[in-house]
Amino acid sequence: MSRVLVLNGPNLGRLGVREPDVYGALSFPDLVAAADGWGRELGLEVEVRQTDDESALVGWLHEAVDARYDVVLNPAAFTHYSYALRDAAAQVTKAGLRLVEVHISNPYARETFRHTSVIGPVATGTIAGFGFESYHLALRALT
Repeated sequence: MSRVLVLNGPNLGRLGVREPDVYGALSFPDLVAAADGWGRELGLEVEVRQTDDESALVGWLHEAVDARYDVVLNPAAFTHYSYALRDAAAQVTKAGLRLVEVHISNPYARETFRHTSVIGPVATGTIAGFGFESYHLALRALT
């Protein structure tokens, strides 16, 4: 069974209470349960993590490279400016692994500063705008 890290950046631990008009009413524990279920259906071992700390995300991407795990990454606000995260994400794909960038909302339908992703150019692909289903689609893409 292939292992996939589903990594989430800042403020995503606040799902369900943070801007439900943008991110929906489901909580982060709901996302963890959904991803676990999708993983089982797809024959994947899924581990979902969330942090508000940029260095933790970088470390988790290094872990993925070293352990040979594919990654589903919602970098959240780090999407737009974290070159440290971009460089760590590039290590994943340069190691021959896959990294799918996901977003719950569609960044291009939001504020202009959200239209730029420093992660997208080094990702295997990007899925955005489908709510929690973005994660499901990303996991399916990895199978």
